[in-house]
Formats: sequence, structure tokens, C-alpha cells
Amino acid sequence: MRPTKPVSWFGRLAKATARMTGRPMTFTLALGIIVAWIASGPLFHYSDTWQLAINTATTIVTFLMVFLIQNTQNRDAEAVQVKLDELLRATQGAHNALLDLEELEERELDQIRAGYTRLAAEARATLRAGGQDTGVPEVEPPPKRS
Repeated sequence: MRPTKPVSWFGRLAKATARMTGRPMTFTLALGIIVAWIASGPLFHYSDTWQLAINTATTIVTFLMVFLIQNTQNRDAEAVQVKLDELLRATQGAHNALLDLEELEERELDQIRAGYTRLAAEARATLRAGGQDTGVPEVEPPPKRS
């Protein structure tokens, strides 16, 4: 399996924008624009138009960045989930039923989490008593989907 580059124009734009906006130089440029805007205040007598210019510009940039950042976050989260699923799949003794957990209903996920919370509590109690918390204890099977 070979990694591929995004083919959609939006995917390429989102990835390039995320990479570019996360750099120190971009922050420095934005800071420079703000400083120039503040310095130009006396020239424009701190007018409503002077204030409106920066408010409008920052609102537009923020609005567009929300969508680009969300796209990047979604793609990154999906990639991490696939990697975790592959680790589970390849690990002997791991429960394959845990693959793709993010698709479960909240109630089902809460039931599975409760089983692991109990395991953690039992392991901590064993450690406090001087025992070991290693091994592969049995877990309750995930609830059946209806």
C-alpha cells in the first residue's frame, strides 16, 4: 500500500494552507500586519473605516481558516484511527471487535469503556497490594449491535 497525495483541489489547498499557516514566518507576517494597522491609526484618525478594515479582514480570514483547519483535523484523525486499527489487527491477542470503535453509538462505547475502567481499577488495586499489573486479562465482549 502506497501513500497518495490528495487529488482534490480542496484537499491540496487545505494541506498546503495548514502547512503554511503553521510556520513562524506566517505568524510574524500576521503580527506585522497588526502592528502596521495600529501604527496607521493616527494617520486615519482612528476612524470607523480604519477599525472596520481590520475587523472585516480578520473575520474573513478566520471564517475561511475554520473550514481548512477542520478538513486537516478530520483527515489527521481518520489517519490515526486507521493506524490504530492496523496495530490492533496485527497484535496477537488484541480484540478485533475494538476496530472501528469510533463508529459505535455513544451508549455502546460507554459500555466498552466501563469494562476497561474496571480492568484499570483492578490493576491499580493489584499494584497497591504488591502484585503485577502485566498480562492479558479477559475483557467483556462488546455489546451486540441491534
